[in-house]
Amino acid sequence: MDAVLPFGLTTVDAVTIFSAVAALMLFVAMWNVMTVRDPMRGRVKNLQARREELRSGFIAPQRRSSSIRRRGQTDEVRKVFEKLKLMRKEQSEKIQKQLVRAGWRSRDAEIVYLSAKMGSPVVIGFAAIGLIMMMNIFDLSAPMRFFTTTGAIILGFMLPDILVKNAITKRVDAIRKGLPDALDLMVICSEAGLTLDSSFQRVAKELGSAYPELGDEFSLTSIELGFLQERRQALENLIERVDLPGIKSVVTTLIQTEKYGTPLATSLRVLSAEFRNERMMKAEEKAARLPAIMTVPLILFILPCLFIVLMGPAACKISDEFLSRNTGA
Repeated sequence: MDAVLPFGLTTVDAVTIFSAVAALMLFVAMWNVMTVRDPMRGRVKNLQARREELRSGFIAPQRRSSSIRRRGQTDEVRKVFEKLKLMRKEQSEKIQKQLVRAGWRSRDAEIVYLSAKMGSPVVIGFAAIGLIMMMNIFDLSAPMRFFTTTGAIILGFMLPDILVKNAITKRVDAIRKGLPDALDLMVICSEAGLTLDSSFQRVAKELGSAYPELGDEFSLTSIELGFLQERRQALENLIERVDLPGIKSVVTTLIQTEKYGTPLATSLRVLSAEFRNERMMKAEEKAARLPAIMTVPLILFILPCLFIVLMGPAACKISDEFLSRNTGA
Protein backbone atom coordinates (compact mmCIF):
# COMPACT_ATOMS: atom_id res chain seq x y z
CA MET A 1 0.00 0.00 0.00
CA ASP A 2 1.32 3.42 -0.91
CA ALA A 3 2.41 5.68 1.91
CA VAL A 4 0.36 8.83 2.48
CA LEU A 5 2.45 12.02 2.19
CA PRO A 6 1.53 15.57 3.29
CA PHE A 7 -1.37 17.27 1.44
CA GLY A 8 -2.95 13.83 0.94
CA LEU A 9 -0.51 12.77 -1.78
CA THR A 10 0.60 9.19 -2.33
CA THR A 11 4.01 7.97 -3.44
CA VAL A 12 2.77 7.51 -7.00
CA ASP A 13 1.48 11.09 -7.07
CA ALA A 14 4.80 12.44 -5.78
CA VAL A 15 6.78 10.46 -8.37
CA THR A 16 4.42 11.66 -11.12
CA ILE A 17 4.76 15.31 -10.09
CA PHE A 18 8.55 15.01 -9.83
CA SER A 19 8.73 13.40 -13.31
CA ALA A 20 6.57 16.14 -14.80
CA VAL A 21 8.71 18.90 -13.26
CA ALA A 22 11.91 17.17 -14.45
CA ALA A 23 10.50 16.85 -17.98
CA LEU A 24 9.49 20.52 -17.98
CA MET A 25 12.95 21.62 -16.81
CA LEU A 26 14.56 19.44 -19.50
CA PHE A 27 12.34 21.01 -22.16
CA VAL A 28 13.18 24.54 -20.97
CA ALA A 29 16.92 23.74 -20.93
CA MET A 30 16.80 22.34 -24.47
CA TRP A 31 14.81 25.38 -25.63
CA ASN A 32 17.39 27.77 -24.14
CA VAL A 33 20.24 25.87 -25.77
CA MET A 34 18.63 25.66 -29.20
CA THR A 35 17.30 29.21 -29.28
CA VAL A 36 19.77 31.79 -30.61
CA ARG A 37 19.40 35.17 -28.92
CA ASP A 38 20.94 38.55 -29.52
CA PRO A 39 21.99 39.85 -26.07
CA MET A 40 22.36 43.42 -27.35
CA ARG A 41 18.85 43.71 -28.80
CA GLY A 42 17.24 44.67 -25.51
CA ARG A 43 20.02 47.10 -24.62
CA VAL A 44 19.83 49.33 -27.70
CA LYS A 45 16.57 50.91 -26.58
CA ASN A 46 17.99 51.68 -23.12
CA LEU A 47 21.09 53.26 -24.62
CA GLN A 48 18.97 55.41 -26.94
CA ALA A 49 16.96 56.55 -23.93
CA ARG A 50 20.22 57.40 -22.16
CA ARG A 51 21.31 59.44 -25.19
CA GLU A 52 18.08 61.44 -25.09
CA GLU A 53 18.45 62.06 -21.36
CA LEU A 54 21.99 63.37 -21.78
CA ARG A 55 20.90 65.52 -24.68
CA SER A 56 18.19 67.12 -22.53
CA GLY A 57 20.65 67.74 -19.68
CA PHE A 58 19.64 64.88 -17.40
CA ILE A 59 23.02 63.46 -16.35
CA ALA A 60 22.14 61.23 -13.38
CA PRO A 61 22.36 57.47 -14.08
CA GLN A 62 18.60 57.08 -14.40
CA ARG A 63 16.12 56.70 -17.27
CA ARG A 64 12.54 57.83 -17.64
CA SER A 65 9.79 55.38 -16.97
CA SER A 66 7.86 54.21 -20.02
CA SER A 67 4.53 54.41 -18.25
CA ILE A 68 3.12 57.49 -16.49
CA ARG A 69 0.90 55.31 -14.34
CA ARG A 70 3.83 53.25 -13.17
CA ARG A 71 5.78 56.42 -12.45
CA GLY A 72 2.95 57.67 -10.27
CA GLN A 73 2.89 54.42 -8.31
CA THR A 74 6.62 54.45 -7.74
CA ASP A 75 6.50 58.11 -6.73
CA GLU A 76 3.92 57.26 -4.09
CA VAL A 77 6.12 54.45 -2.78
CA ARG A 78 9.09 56.80 -2.85
CA LYS A 79 7.20 59.31 -0.70
CA VAL A 80 6.37 56.58 1.80
CA PHE A 81 10.02 55.55 2.02
CA GLU A 82 11.09 59.16 2.45
CA LYS A 83 8.61 59.62 5.29
CA LEU A 84 9.99 56.48 6.93
CA LYS A 85 13.51 57.93 6.42
CA LEU A 86 14.63 54.87 4.48
CA MET A 87 16.09 56.92 1.62
CA ARG A 88 18.73 59.08 3.23
CA LYS A 89 21.23 60.74 0.94
CA GLU A 90 24.32 58.70 1.83
CA GLN A 91 22.46 55.41 1.99
CA SER A 92 20.56 56.15 -1.23
CA GLU A 93 23.77 56.96 -3.10
CA LYS A 94 25.37 53.74 -1.86
CA ILE A 95 22.37 51.66 -2.95
CA GLN A 96 22.26 53.35 -6.37
CA LYS A 97 25.96 52.69 -6.88
CA GLN A 98 25.55 49.00 -6.06
CA LEU A 99 22.52 48.67 -8.36
CA VAL A 100 24.33 50.41 -11.22
CA ARG A 101 27.28 48.05 -10.81
CA ALA A 102 24.83 45.15 -10.97
CA GLY A 103 23.53 46.53 -14.29
CA TRP A 104 20.21 47.87 -13.01
CA ARG A 105 20.05 51.55 -13.99
CA SER A 106 16.31 51.96 -13.93
CA ARG A 107 14.79 54.95 -12.20
CA ASP A 108 12.74 52.56 -10.09
CA ALA A 109 15.57 50.14 -9.25
CA GLU A 110 16.12 51.62 -5.80
CA ILE A 111 12.39 51.48 -5.01
CA VAL A 112 12.22 47.85 -6.09
CA TYR A 113 15.28 47.03 -4.00
CA LEU A 114 13.91 48.68 -0.86
CA SER A 115 10.51 47.08 -1.39
CA ALA A 116 12.15 43.66 -1.69
CA LYS A 117 14.26 44.44 1.36
CA MET A 118 11.13 45.11 3.40
CA GLY A 119 8.82 42.56 1.83
CA SER A 120 11.00 39.44 1.50
CA PRO A 121 11.38 38.87 5.29
CA VAL A 122 7.60 39.09 5.70
CA VAL A 123 6.84 36.78 2.77
CA ILE A 124 9.49 34.18 3.61
CA GLY A 125 8.67 34.40 7.31
CA PHE A 126 4.94 33.78 6.77
CA ALA A 127 5.76 30.97 4.33
CA ALA A 128 7.99 29.33 6.94
CA ILE A 129 5.31 29.74 9.62
CA GLY A 130 2.68 28.24 7.34
CA LEU A 131 4.80 25.25 6.34
CA ILE A 132 6.33 24.48 9.73
CA MET A 133 3.70 25.42 12.30
CA MET A 134 0.31 25.46 10.63
CA MET A 135 0.60 22.62 8.10
CA ASN A 136 3.06 20.66 10.25
CA ILE A 137 4.93 19.32 7.22
CA PHE A 138 8.20 18.88 9.10
CA ASP A 139 8.16 17.05 12.40
CA LEU A 140 10.11 19.59 14.46
CA SER A 141 10.11 20.44 18.12
CA ALA A 142 9.01 23.84 19.38
CA PRO A 143 12.55 25.30 19.76
CA MET A 144 13.51 24.06 16.29
CA ARG A 145 10.37 25.66 14.84
CA PHE A 146 11.28 28.97 16.45
CA PHE A 147 14.89 28.90 15.23
CA THR A 148 13.85 27.76 11.75
CA THR A 149 11.31 30.58 11.44
CA THR A 150 13.85 33.11 12.72
CA GLY A 151 16.42 31.83 10.24
CA ALA A 152 13.90 32.13 7.39
CA ILE A 153 13.19 35.76 8.33
CA ILE A 154 16.91 36.56 8.47
CA LEU A 155 17.39 34.86 5.10
CA GLY A 156 14.59 36.95 3.63
CA PHE A 157 16.22 40.12 4.94
CA MET A 158 19.60 39.16 3.43
CA LEU A 159 18.24 37.78 0.14
CA PRO A 160 18.15 41.11 -1.83
CA ASP A 161 21.76 41.90 -0.85
CA ILE A 162 22.85 38.40 -1.85
CA LEU A 163 21.17 38.74 -5.25
CA VAL A 164 22.75 42.16 -5.87
CA LYS A 165 26.24 40.95 -4.90
CA ASN A 166 25.84 37.88 -7.06
CA ALA A 167 24.80 40.03 -10.04
CA ILE A 168 27.79 42.35 -9.50
CA THR A 169 30.21 39.42 -9.33
CA LYS A 170 28.87 37.83 -12.51
CA ARG A 171 28.94 41.14 -14.36
CA VAL A 172 32.50 41.92 -13.30
CA ASP A 173 33.67 38.44 -14.33
CA ALA A 174 32.03 38.81 -17.74
CA ILE A 175 33.67 42.21 -18.27
CA ARG A 176 37.05 40.87 -17.14
CA LYS A 177 36.94 38.08 -19.72
CA GLY A 178 36.25 40.43 -22.62
CA LEU A 179 38.57 43.29 -21.65
CA PRO A 180 41.76 42.04 -23.45
CA ASP A 181 39.86 41.56 -26.72
CA ALA A 182 38.27 44.97 -26.33
CA LEU A 183 41.67 46.62 -25.84
CA ASP A 184 43.04 44.90 -28.96
CA LEU A 185 40.14 46.30 -30.97
CA MET A 186 40.67 49.74 -29.43
CA VAL A 187 44.32 49.60 -30.54
CA ILE A 188 43.20 48.85 -34.11
CA CYS A 189 40.62 51.65 -33.97
CA SER A 190 43.11 54.19 -32.63
CA GLU A 191 45.69 53.24 -35.26
CA ALA A 192 42.99 53.64 -37.92
CA GLY A 193 42.45 57.24 -36.79
CA LEU A 194 39.14 56.95 -34.94
CA THR A 195 38.42 59.24 -32.01
CA LEU A 196 38.03 57.89 -28.48
CA ASP A 197 34.22 57.92 -28.44
CA SER A 198 34.10 56.38 -31.92
CA SER A 199 36.52 53.68 -30.77
CA PHE A 200 34.32 52.86 -27.78
CA GLN A 201 31.24 52.69 -30.01
CA ARG A 202 32.96 50.48 -32.59
CA VAL A 203 34.29 48.09 -29.97
CA ALA A 204 30.85 47.88 -28.34
CA LYS A 205 29.30 47.06 -31.70
CA GLU A 206 31.84 44.34 -32.51
CA LEU A 207 31.89 42.70 -29.07
CA GLY A 208 28.24 43.25 -28.14
CA SER A 209 27.19 39.72 -29.06
CA ALA A 210 30.09 37.95 -27.34
CA TYR A 211 30.35 40.20 -24.28
CA PRO A 212 27.04 42.10 -23.87
CA GLU A 213 27.96 43.55 -20.46
CA LEU A 214 31.19 45.06 -21.78
CA GLY A 215 29.43 46.29 -24.91
CA ASP A 216 26.77 47.95 -22.77
CA GLU A 217 29.33 49.81 -20.66
CA PHE A 218 31.40 50.90 -23.67
CA SER A 219 28.30 52.13 -25.52
CA LEU A 220 27.23 54.15 -22.51
CA THR A 221 30.74 55.59 -22.17
CA SER A 222 30.72 56.54 -25.85
CA ILE A 223 27.42 58.37 -25.40
CA GLU A 224 28.67 60.22 -22.33
CA LEU A 225 31.90 61.20 -24.11
CA GLY A 226 29.80 62.83 -26.81
CA PHE A 227 27.42 64.73 -24.53
CA LEU A 228 29.11 65.47 -21.21
CA GLN A 229 31.05 68.71 -20.94
CA GLU A 230 34.12 67.06 -19.40
CA ARG A 231 35.42 63.91 -21.06
CA ARG A 232 37.26 63.02 -17.86
CA GLN A 233 33.92 62.76 -16.05
CA ALA A 234 32.64 60.27 -18.63
CA LEU A 235 35.68 58.06 -18.11
CA GLU A 236 35.42 58.31 -14.33
CA ASN A 237 31.77 57.27 -14.55
CA LEU A 238 32.97 54.05 -16.16
CA ILE A 239 35.05 53.35 -13.04
CA GLU A 240 32.01 54.02 -10.83
CA ARG A 241 29.88 51.59 -12.82
CA VAL A 242 32.48 48.80 -13.01
CA ASP A 243 34.53 48.04 -9.90
CA LEU A 244 37.40 46.30 -11.71
CA PRO A 245 41.15 47.05 -11.45
CA GLY A 246 41.57 46.50 -15.19
CA ILE A 247 38.97 49.17 -16.00
CA LYS A 248 40.69 51.56 -13.60
CA SER A 249 44.01 50.99 -15.37
CA VAL A 250 42.41 51.59 -18.78
CA VAL A 251 40.67 54.78 -17.64
CA THR A 252 43.84 56.09 -16.00
CA THR A 253 45.76 55.42 -19.22
CA LEU A 254 43.14 57.19 -21.32
CA ILE A 255 43.09 60.22 -19.02
CA GLN A 256 46.88 60.50 -19.04
CA THR A 257 46.93 60.07 -22.81
CA GLU A 258 44.51 62.96 -23.31
CA LYS A 259 46.33 65.10 -20.75
CA TYR A 260 49.93 64.59 -21.89
CA GLY A 261 49.43 63.58 -25.52
CA THR A 262 51.15 60.19 -25.27
CA PRO A 263 50.46 57.57 -28.01
CA LEU A 264 47.21 55.82 -27.21
CA ALA A 265 47.84 52.66 -29.26
CA THR A 266 51.13 51.87 -27.52
CA SER A 267 49.67 52.24 -24.02
CA LEU A 268 46.62 50.12 -24.84
CA ARG A 269 48.77 47.42 -26.43
CA VAL A 270 50.84 47.15 -23.25
CA LEU A 271 47.68 46.93 -21.10
CA SER A 272 46.20 44.31 -23.39
CA ALA A 273 49.32 42.15 -23.10
CA GLU A 274 49.25 42.47 -19.31
CA PHE A 275 45.58 41.48 -19.10
CA ARG A 276 46.13 38.48 -21.37
CA ASN A 277 49.05 37.34 -19.23
CA GLU A 278 46.91 37.76 -16.13
CA ARG A 279 44.11 35.71 -17.67
CA MET A 280 46.57 32.99 -18.67
CA MET A 281 48.05 32.92 -15.16
CA LYS A 282 44.57 32.49 -13.65
CA ALA A 283 43.86 29.63 -16.04
CA GLU A 284 47.16 27.97 -15.10
CA GLU A 285 46.36 28.48 -11.43
CA LYS A 286 43.00 26.73 -11.85
CA ALA A 287 44.69 23.90 -13.75
CA ALA A 288 47.29 23.52 -10.97
CA ARG A 289 44.51 23.26 -8.35
CA LEU A 290 42.67 20.61 -10.31
CA PRO A 291 44.58 17.54 -8.96
CA ALA A 292 43.98 18.59 -5.35
CA ILE A 293 40.30 19.25 -6.07
CA MET A 294 39.86 15.89 -7.81
CA THR A 295 41.43 13.91 -4.97
CA VAL A 296 38.29 13.61 -2.83
CA PRO A 297 35.91 12.67 -5.69
CA LEU A 298 38.53 10.22 -6.94
CA ILE A 299 38.75 8.48 -3.56
CA LEU A 300 35.02 8.50 -2.82
CA PHE A 301 33.49 7.69 -6.20
CA ILE A 302 36.00 6.55 -8.84
CA LEU A 303 38.35 4.24 -6.92
CA PRO A 304 35.57 2.13 -5.30
CA CYS A 305 34.01 1.53 -8.72
CA LEU A 306 37.42 0.65 -10.14
CA PHE A 307 38.08 -1.83 -7.32
CA ILE A 308 34.67 -3.42 -7.87
CA VAL A 309 35.30 -3.81 -11.60
CA LEU A 310 38.82 -5.22 -11.14
CA MET A 311 38.33 -7.38 -8.06
CA GLY A 312 34.65 -8.28 -8.46
CA PRO A 313 35.14 -11.19 -10.92
CA ALA A 314 37.97 -12.64 -8.83
CA ALA A 315 35.90 -12.37 -5.65
CA CYS A 316 32.93 -14.06 -7.35
CA LYS A 317 35.18 -16.87 -8.62
CA ILE A 318 36.71 -17.42 -5.20
CA SER A 319 33.25 -17.45 -3.64
CA ASP A 320 32.05 -20.02 -6.18
CA GLU A 321 35.10 -22.21 -5.45
CA PHE A 322 34.41 -22.16 -1.72
CA LEU A 323 30.75 -22.95 -2.26
CA SER A 324 31.58 -25.87 -4.56
CA ARG A 325 34.08 -27.29 -2.08
CA ASN A 326 31.61 -27.01 0.79
CA THR A 327 28.92 -28.65 -1.32
CA GLY A 328 31.28 -31.46 -2.35
CA ALA A 329 32.34 -32.01 1.23
